[in-house]
Amino acid sequence: MTDLRHYDVIVSPAITEKSTMASEQNQVVFNVARKATKPEIKAAVEALFGVKVTAVNTLIRKGKVKRFRGTVGRQSDLKRAIVTLVDGQSIDVATGL
Repeated sequence: MTDLRHYDVIVSPAITEKSTMASEQNQVVFNVARKATKPEIKAAVEALFGVKVTAVNTLIRKGKVKRFRGTVGRQSDLKRAIVTLVDGQSIDVATGL
C-alpha cells in the first residue's frame, strides 16, 4: 500500500518541450510541493511508479507578474523536480496515476 503523503509531494507531471527532451536521457520532470525535499521526492516517485531513482534535481521557478483586465496579478512560485531513473526503466507520464 502506498502512503498518502506521496500524493501530496508530487503535484503533476510537467509536460513541456524541455521535459520531453529530458525523457531521452532517462529523466522525468514533475511539479512538486514547495516544501518537498529531495529524499521525499525520491521516495514518492519510487513508491508511486515502482521504479528506481538515481538522482533528484530541484528548481524553483519564480512566479511572473501578469496583467488581467487591467489589474496586476502575480503567478505563484513553482517547484519542479527533475528525476533521473535507472537505465532501462521509464515512466509514462501521459497515463497519469
